Amino acid sequence: MRKLLALVIAMGAVAQASADGYTDYAKVKNVEPQYEQVKTDRQVCWNETVNVKDKRDRGGNTAGLILGGVTGAVVGHQFGKGHGKDAMTAIGAVTGAMVGRQWGNNDDRDDTYHTEQVQRCRSEPEWTQRVTGYRVTYEYAGKRYTTFSTSDPGREIKVNVAVNPIL
Repeated sequence: MRKLLALVIAMGAVAQASADGYTDYAKVKNVEPQYEQVKTDRQVCWNETVNVKDKRDRGGNTAGLILGGVTGAVVGHQFGKGHGKDAMTAIGAVTGAMVGRQWGNNDDRDDTYHTEQVQRCRSEPEWTQRVTGYRVTYEYAGKRYTTFSTSDPGREIKVNVAVNPIL
């Protein structure tokens, strides 16, 4: 009885294997890598020598402020009558002070410069190729097939063989 049961189980396993198929190996005839273009940005940097104006304390340019204010007051005093003369003197003093301060700040005869190294950078596109997989042509039982694989299979590729009756 045990032998009969073992035989029935074995026959069932063979029948199941036939329905699901079995694995075998096929000969690989050709492998072609498949590529895609990938864009990445790379940073390119270099050093430049630049002239830099030295900072110096101008002391608020007091001399230009005072000289401009006095000159403006004298000129302004020449115009107007009565209280208008006082107003013109005040306006001349304020205007002269502003002009004198600006004139003194624009005096850059004494400015000095030095050089510094400055790093400049920019992004540049860079294109590279990346393998996305392999187109594999293989032969099994005298017929050629093509598939796509994520890895190079080598000289042989594992295949599933299934035989199903046509009813």
